[in-house]
Amino acid sequence: MSAERKKPAADENEHMDMEAMPGEDAHTDPVDDLPEDVDTEEEVDPIAALQSEVAVLKDQILRARAETENVRRRADRDRQDASAYAVTGFARDMLTVSDNLRRALDTMPDDVADDMKGFVEGVEMTERELLNTMERYGIKKVEPEVGEKFDHKFHQAMFEVPTADHAPGSVMQVVAPGYVIKDRLLRPAMVGVAKGEAKVVDTEA
Repeated sequence: MSAERKKPAADENEHMDMEAMPGEDAHTDPVDDLPEDVDTEEEVDPIAALQSEVAVLKDQILRARAETENVRRRADRDRQDASAYAVTGFARDMLTVSDNLRRALDTMPDDVADDMKGFVEGVEMTERELLNTMERYGIKKVEPEVGEKFDHKFHQAMFEVPTADHAPGSVMQVVAPGYVIKDRLLRPAMVGVAKGEAKVVDTEA
């Protein structure tokens, strides 16, 4: 009887094993199907990442230093220009005074009466002192010589003079002198410029 009772238990265990087999296939882990040599995450070299970050920061620092240096240089140049050319407006207004003094002296006759000599000398001294003061502030007169080549940087042509005595494009007459302050032009010298004489056409030939 004992043997007969144990036999159904064995059949039940076998039946349970048979039922469990389909379940094993259904719960198979898909990760196990991947090849073993496949890496699911790309590894990053921390040293290379730090070196790249250092290179970027170094470039930013160099650019910032260069920009700072450029700003400093511009500020220095602006400060020097402000100091050197601060009197530009005043100097330009004083040119008229200098012109009037020169015109007054040019209109004086060669034979000056005795009672006018003191006056003429006073005007000459005033003009001389004015020019000396202007030179102390870097203001100089530009007065080309007759025959000098016309320079568009410092001269302004007011008229042309037909002549064969001087090369075309040379200064023939100075109407008013020019002035510069340091390396900047305050006023160009106003001049007459020589041009070649017109050729006479022989109509009788």
